[in-house]
Parts: sequence; structure tokens; C-alpha cells
Amino acid sequence: MDVKSFRKVGHFPSLVSAFLYFDVSFMIWVLCGALSLYITKDFGLTDAQRATMVAIPTLGGSLFRIPMGILADRIGSRKAGIIGMMLTIIPLLWGWLGGTTLNSVLALGFLLGIAGASFAVSLSLASRWYPPQYQGLAMGIAGAGNSGTALATFFGPHLANAYGWHNVFGLAIIPLTLVLIAFMLMAKDSPNQPEPKKLVDYLAAFKYADTWWFCLFYAITFGGFVGFSSYFSIFFFDVYGEESVQGGLTRVQIGYLVTITVIAGSMFRPIGGYIADRIGGMRFMLGLFAVITVCAFGISTMPSSFLVMLLLTSIMMACLGMGNGSIFQIVPQRFSKEIGVVTGIVGAAGGLGGFLLPNNVLGPLKQATGSHVTGFIVVASIVLVVTLVFYAVTRSWRKSWASADSGVNF
Repeated sequence: MDVKSFRKVGHFPSLVSAFLYFDVSFMIWVLCGALSLYITKDFGLTDAQRATMVAIPTLGGSLFRIPMGILADRIGSRKAGIIGMMLTIIPLLWGWLGGTTLNSVLALGFLLGIAGASFAVSLSLASRWYPPQYQGLAMGIAGAGNSGTALATFFGPHLANAYGWHNVFGLAIIPLTLVLIAFMLMAKDSPNQPEPKKLVDYLAAFKYADTWWFCLFYAITFGGFVGFSSYFSIFFFDVYGEESVQGGLTRVQIGYLVTITVIAGSMFRPIGGYIADRIGGMRFMLGLFAVITVCAFGISTMPSSFLVMLLLTSIMMACLGMGNGSIFQIVPQRFSKEIGVVTGIVGAAGGLGGFLLPNNVLGPLKQATGSHVTGFIVVASIVLVVTLVFYAVTRSWRKSWASADSGVNF
């Protein structure tokens, strides 16, 4: 793939718009996780309650992605994106002016899932502008907007220290408004935008077995990325924070550590898409799953040095990020005509994985055992099984639609 020729195709302003929309939306989507140490301090939450609080926005994003994906196919990604950003202002106002009880924080956190649903819109906006041989790079660049999580984990603790966590929600309205204006001026729907279909036709994507396989694999890569992005503040503080046995790091310093891991996952996403275009997403993804498994087992040993832990978590997050890019190099090849709704469905599965990871695995096991060790052993074991499943499924794909004469690397 020639990067120079990539610049001559597609619509660069729309690609930038997709990135910006994704970026600011992800920043907002994970605010509860970025501010978790401050919210937890105010409400005195248990381990399970903390995990639920940071996971609820991910669940909301998972549920909102399917209707947003259908909306992008019916009225166009540009209009769907504008609607999504305008609706996102509602939970931000609620968090700024309200959010005085745990239930209200959970409710506004669920509505923050509207921001998480930006995935289905921004990726369909970018994908339709680019031919098959550039899907990995285009989707990777747009998907690098998940770097917004790094903005939340870096600036969130600083702003919460200075102004209180409620005001952080209010301040987030400023960048959202700026991106909304830029999106309205720059974004343009591709001429390849499909004609609107009946609702039942969109739901037909559920009948394909490949849809469900993509859901499983993306639940691991994206679910891992967003789940850990939200939970790592709690994890690092428990193990290395100022109240831990072997720690001493402040809440702001913990924010730095989490930001490094999130940047690793975000910045490597387009690299993953690029490499997938070059050598094939299936081949690359198999190696990434293997490395993720090894890193998760390594984390379960709970090294005494936070630098060693930072290295392991950063490598794992980088592989998860590249995995996100790799999988969405493959998806448009299989579902080019249904990319909006399939992106919504697969993205919803990724969001569901991000909800289950802290809420049903890491948080409950930490509360039950008093340690994070068991949780990461379980995570590593799950990824190991999925690695074997991925190998078996992709062998059948190569015998069907992912043929060698398609001109695309698989």
C-alpha cells in the first residue's frame, strides 16, 4: 500500500471530522472512569460499586451504537454525528449541575453512552470515502480518536483537583461545542452513501454468522481497551496508590500512568490498520491475541515495581489498539454495503465487552478475593480460548469470502 496515493483518494476533511468527533466523544465517554477516584471518595463505594460506576457508560455506549449505526445508514453519517453531539450535552449538564447521588451518577453515566455510540457514525463516515485497499489505514486514523480517553485520564484528575469533579463535566461542553462546529463545516457524506432501507433490512445483518464472530473478537480487543481504560485508575491506585502497601502514588500520578497506557492503545490503532493492510488483518490479529494473552498472565503476577507493571499494561493496550484497527480492516471487506449497521452491531459488542470486563470480572473478583490476581488470570484464559477460536474461524473465512484473488491482504 502506497501512503502517498492514499492522500489522493477519499475526502480528507471528512476523515479529520470523523477523528475529531470520535476523539472528543471518547474523552467524554470515559469521564466517569477518569474521575472515579474522586467520585468514589465522595460516595464511599465498594469494589463492586466502583466497577459498576465506571462500566455503566460502556454499557450505554454498547446499547446506543446499533441505533446510531442504523441512523448513519438512513440519514447519513454527517447528520447522525450532529445529532449525537447535541444529545451528548444533556448528560454533561446533568453531571455539572446535578449528580449528587450514586444513582444519578449511574444514570448520567449511562447517557454518556451516546458519546460512545460515535463509533458507529465516525467509522462509517470514514469508511465510505475509501476503497478496499485503504480501509485499514482510513479506519485506523478515524479510530485513533479513542485517544480522547487519554485526554480524560490526563486532564480529568488535574481539573477535579482544582475545580471539583462536577465542574469537569461542565468544562467538557467547551471542546464538544468546538468539535460540533468543525464537524458541521467539514464533514461530508460520501457519494457511496446507500439508499435508506426498511428497518427489518438493517436487522438482517444479525442473521450472518460472521457478524457474531466479529462481535466476539471485537469484544476482546475494543472491550479490553475501553474496559481497562475505565478501570485502570482503580487498579493502579489499589496496587500502587498512596493507600496501598507497596505504593505511594497520588491520584494525579495514577492519572499519568493510566494516560500512558491509554495513549499506547490509541496511537497504535492506525498502525494496526496500516500493518493489517500490508500483511493481512487475520494474520496480524492472531499474533496480537497471543501477545495480549502473555501480557495478561504477566500482569496477574502483580510485579512490585510499578514501572514493570506499566510496561506490561502498555504493551497489552498497544496490542488491543492495533487489534481494533486490524479487525476493522477486515469488517468492511465482508460487509461493505452494510458497514453502518454492522459497525454499530460489532461496536456494540465491543462496548458490551468493555462493560463486562470491570463489572462482571475484575470488580467482583477483587471484592471476593481481595486481590486483582484472579481477575487477570481469568482475562488471560479467556483471551487464550478466543485466540484458538479466531484461528479456526479465519481458516474457514479463507475458504469462502476472504479469497486470495480479491486483491486485499487477509
